[in-house]
Amino acid sequence: MVEKADKTKLLILVAGAKGAIGTTLAAAVSTIKFDPEKIFRSLTTESEALRPFMARDFGMAGWDKSEKTLTQALAKHGVLPESAWQTLSNELESILIEKSPREDLPVQKQVEKIMRDIKAFRGHDPNAMPVLVNLLPACAQTNLDAVNSLEQLYALKPEQVSPDLVYVLGAVLSGVPVVNFTPNMVEVPVVIQAAFKQKTPISGRDGKTGQTYLKMVLASALKARKLQVNGWYSLNILGNADGRNLMNPENAAGKLVNKTDLLDEILGYSVGAQYDGPSHKVHIDYYPPRGDAKEAWDVIDFEGFMGMTMTLRMNLQGRDSILAAPLVLDLCRWMAALKQIGRRGLVPELAFYYKKAVGANHLFTFQDQILALENLEKEICGTNLK
Repeated sequence: MVEKADKTKLLILVAGAKGAIGTTLAAAVSTIKFDPEKIFRSLTTESEALRPFMARDFGMAGWDKSEKTLTQALAKHGVLPESAWQTLSNELESILIEKSPREDLPVQKQVEKIMRDIKAFRGHDPNAMPVLVNLLPACAQTNLDAVNSLEQLYALKPEQVSPDLVYVLGAVLSGVPVVNFTPNMVEVPVVIQAAFKQKTPISGRDGKTGQTYLKMVLASALKARKLQVNGWYSLNILGNADGRNLMNPENAAGKLVNKTDLLDEILGYSVGAQYDGPSHKVHIDYYPPRGDAKEAWDVIDFEGFMGMTMTLRMNLQGRDSILAAPLVLDLCRWMAALKQIGRRGLVPELAFYYKKAVGANHLFTFQDQILALENLEKEICGTNLK
């Protein structure tokens, strides 16, 4: 059933609002009010289905542990020069940012705080469609596949539940769609069950922004030409808080799996199966001088006609948060539109945006993922016409 709400304003609720991507997103949302074209021209999707959510009226709120103001956090991350946001200071400081729940509180108390905060955010902006965006850092994962009820989840110790899950569950129980842009797994049974009950969509996991996006495109092209990939070496250096956090092997484990699994999924075979071990290597290194301006190196060894070997080398000098922020805006628009047509549970059709898409039968190649977006647009438009 279509949710007949006239809510074309988006209220983006950000977990980790004062991080590098969160503050870049805040600057974008503030800019939309004065110069919407500056932001909209960088969005991937300009479809009829999402046109209602191209209005200049965007809002943002969220949570963070940091005591810094939003403008202080923007200055600290250095993603954007001060000239790009100084005139927006009043707008930025009017964004409501609540303190993150204390992680030593019982899980239920943490979830209830998120739900109270969401209710308050909605009270400030009752005509907006809220969407939760998870931008929390990568963390060590606990297997919660056996947790099938809220009672079971609430009985766990706080350290057994990742902070992400608290925000996601609070959002889902409040009927708020979820964008999981982090590598942390939140699509556990209890969350999926709640999403179906609350008629709420969830998409994720791990935003596909730079190196991995180009890997998907190149791997899809090599597959289309029947060029056998024998090895792929990827190095990613970045100097922001994300890079520092990923130096902890437990925190990096999920992201590395997402990055490595993707290639075999696209190609349909295990790269390096003819050798003693896998020859798809992915390394992430923290290199402070780069800040948010990351650099990625890829060396691809492949063979063509009559087994003749060739090599392709790629160097990306990108900006992490600048690549990520427009994808987050796009995803928020998709999720708002899907909520309005009554979609619930995992949304595999949005695999284009993620390293590790969630949901059954999601597609892997670039061509298939673009086609999935086109079909999703038709579904939204078709439902809205009924």
